[in-house]
Amino acid sequence: MAYHEKIADLNGKYAASFDKGDLPLPPSKKVIVLTCMDARVEPASQLGINLGEAHVIRNAGGLAKDALRSIVISQRLLGTREVAIFHHTDCGMLTFTNEVIRDQVKSEEAGNAAIVSAVDSIDFLPFPDLVQSVKDDVKFVKENPLVLDGTTVTGWTYDVRTGKVAQIV
Repeated sequence: MAYHEKIADLNGKYAASFDKGDLPLPPSKKVIVLTCMDARVEPASQLGINLGEAHVIRNAGGLAKDALRSIVISQRLLGTREVAIFHHTDCGMLTFTNEVIRDQVKSEEAGNAAIVSAVDSIDFLPFPDLVQSVKDDVKFVKENPLVLDGTTVTGWTYDVRTGKVAQIV
């Protein structure tokens, strides 16, 4: 059975005991957690975040450039004042370059001119160094004029093998 065929039943079990429908829209801790979409990363339990306490923004690599739109909305409309950036060990973003993924897409879609053309316009934002990527993202957020002055920005790594975090910036 495909996963999508189980969604309604699984949600029914969750909804049967759901009692958080009265939580306010803004996150109570006024924090954004930016992290990777990797299935081994689960920021709520790993960082002790409860429902309604934080905005969790996820994308490939947990990259700030990819999350800027969400950061601005979170700050300007919903009052967040802190950004905690988490990248993780064994991240897939460390394993390729733009050229590698572009070549793969082009070879898989050789007969589709629209896809072949479109893939060249995407920066997939790979990075070769985990710690440096955290530092780069913190710098990007701190220096971005769209991010509110006075925002606390920290950078962290999460170790997928041990479950531990380490502050980098």
